[in-house]
Amino acid sequence: MKARTMIGSMLAVAAVTAGGLWQAAVKSQTPKKIPITVKPPMPFEDITFESGGGQVQGWFIPAKSDLAKPWPLVIIAHGWGSNRSRVLRYARPIWEAGYALLMYDVRSHGASDPVRAASAYLFRDDLLAALTYVSGRPEINPEAIGVLGHSLGGLGTILALTEGIPVAAVITDSMPSQFQVIVSSELRRRRLPLFPLAQVIPRIWFWRLGESLKTYQQNDPVMLLNERRKGVQLPLLMVHSKGDNFIPPSELEYFMSKADPPVEHLWVNSEGHSCSEEDPAFWDTVIPFLKTHVRSM
Repeated sequence: MKARTMIGSMLAVAAVTAGGLWQAAVKSQTPKKIPITVKPPMPFEDITFESGGGQVQGWFIPAKSDLAKPWPLVIIAHGWGSNRSRVLRYARPIWEAGYALLMYDVRSHGASDPVRAASAYLFRDDLLAALTYVSGRPEINPEAIGVLGHSLGGLGTILALTEGIPVAAVITDSMPSQFQVIVSSELRRRRLPLFPLAQVIPRIWFWRLGESLKTYQQNDPVMLLNERRKGVQLPLLMVHSKGDNFIPPSELEYFMSKADPPVEHLWVNSEGHSCSEEDPAFWDTVIPFLKTHVRSM
């Protein structure tokens, strides 16, 4: 009788533990939906396009009316747990430099449709859909489109590059490069213990995605990008703040150590994960980079 009671208790504890791990995994894979509270200060158009069977909400911001068409355009991609209004900090300087803009909420963010299990693949797929949408607009030059991706929006852009997206140039800001850093950063943000969650939760994430964790880990984004860049001119500027307290600066160092050929990069001095643009060096580098590589002929 005692043995049965003990076994029953152990099974109950195991069930509670498993349930807790599952809930923690679901929670950490569900980005907080932050409402759109700020709109662009320049004229804009509300737009909707489809991605993965869901609706993506965004803004199309025309270039200045005195500029000849077709316009060059920059797509701005936000990060995990963010939305398009929170990356408006990039918009005006790029618009003032002569570009149209496309900004959107990745699914499960902002005003876009939810998905069951979010991941970096979502950022890749929604960027691909955004590019398809905006390339079809008659006022845009499809050969003069650049992308600026913040944090996981940057990683989604790199993943899209490995799929061969036809863009003129890419800028990443404060991008994670290694999967384990994504996991540990998100667990810390949600104040969840790294052990044992950092070992267990990724397996649940990928099970819910219907994808292979092992395959993802074997396909290092840097190595995939190296293959894509062989013999192809692909202007890439990677920015990271030395004071980033969420995605550590060592992530850019890791990328630089593996990238072949080397990538253009910029260190900025700002405190935090979402304020690289506060350093004047950011715009002193980003705008000339765009003007060199993203332009209508």
